[in-house]
Amino acid sequence: MTTRSASPKREQAPKRRAADVAYDAIEAMISTLQLQPGSPVVEAEIVDSTGLGRTPVREALLRMVSIGLIAQQPRRGLLVSHIDLADHLDVIQTRRVLERLIASCAARRATAPQRQAIVRCAEKMVEAAARSHLDDYMQADHELDVVVHQACQNHSAVKCVQPLIVQCRRFWYAYQHEGEVSEGARAHMHLAQGIATGDEAQAVAGAEQLMEYLERFARRIIDR
Repeated sequence: MTTRSASPKREQAPKRRAADVAYDAIEAMISTLQLQPGSPVVEAEIVDSTGLGRTPVREALLRMVSIGLIAQQPRRGLLVSHIDLADHLDVIQTRRVLERLIASCAARRATAPQRQAIVRCAEKMVEAAARSHLDDYMQADHELDVVVHQACQNHSAVKCVQPLIVQCRRFWYAYQHEGEVSEGARAHMHLAQGIATGDEAQAVAGAEQLMEYLERFARRIIDR
């Protein structure tokens, strides 16, 4: 009796939870300053703007309260947390440790399609930087983070680094006139190439280069 070999199945990305989709949508509003620091966060307005249900939006907002991106104040409801200049260097210092770990894990564990996608995202960042198109640059940056975080397979590190990334992004948006996007794009490309080739040392060096760039940028703002 002959057996018919099973045809290979195309790997499909798992369906995302509605609360995770809501979290990403609200995160984008905060990091790009559509929701300004100190401004009220109205659940009904978020539901209308995202087209998502109240339950996933509420879950996402509570998650943001728990990590400090949104503050819950008596009689004032939910407010976007303020940018704390004094604390920002500590944010970068903590993120530096996590980004080095994530880069190392991604260089070891990424699949071939993930390695290709990571380089494509970095190329999009370089191209957007050449056009000085900040929104495209930051969108590609977010896409790169998503793939790298999936590739590293270190859920604990990703969970810890995500709120720090949002704080760095909105700091960057708030003071973008002080930054040089081409320098940031080069650092991301260095990181991406290290992951793509499986070179842990280069990937970690790329993450370090990126954190150095963010620290220099932050110090220009804080010390002026």
